[in-house]
Amino acid sequence: MVQAAIEAVRTHGPGVSVAELAAAAGITKPVLYRHFTDRADLQRAVGEKAAEMLLNRMAPEMDPEREPVQLIRGVIDAFLAGIEDEPQLWRFVVHHPIEREAGAEIVEDARQQIARLLAMIIGERLRALGLDSGGAEAWAQGLVGMVQSAGDWWLERRTMSRAALTDYLTTLIWGGLSGVIAMADQPVPFPAPTPEVDRG
Repeated sequence: MVQAAIEAVRTHGPGVSVAELAAAAGITKPVLYRHFTDRADLQRAVGEKAAEMLLNRMAPEMDPEREPVQLIRGVIDAFLAGIEDEPQLWRFVVHHPIEREAGAEIVEDARQQIARLLAMIIGERLRALGLDSGGAEAWAQGLVGMVQSAGDWWLERRTMSRAALTDYLTTLIWGGLSGVIAMADQPVPFPAPTPEVDRG
């Protein structure tokens, strides 16, 4: 039934009705509700499958043995290719105006899985260079959020090719990380607080 629901989303878009979802599975709405408590429950199941599909697409690119810049490029392109190939499914899970919360938790879980793996890879690379890896998790979270946000924008606007967006994001991310690696053993102290001026 989940696979049939995915096909219905592909055909009818993110606003697909419960009746259309049931029809795609060859069943009636009452039968559908014997298996799912409500539309949100079905959307959650579809979201879990969609997240699995996206993660499976990205997994081969997350090889810690690859050169960092190639790993970054591969992960970004795999993500963008995934949402480009399944735009209706992505919108259904992430941006559906009625059942937004049902998909939000699934997306968050997928983000966390990707971020954890990236944090591990970044941390290992920094430690191998004898550098501080304390920021690895924060950087990984930031990278995942940035790529998702840029992907959402690109999916709606399409003002550039996927390859161009991949190049731009890779340049920005790798430029930042390589700068961190170059300066991690020369930490810059935070500036001293500016004294408050008594304006009385």
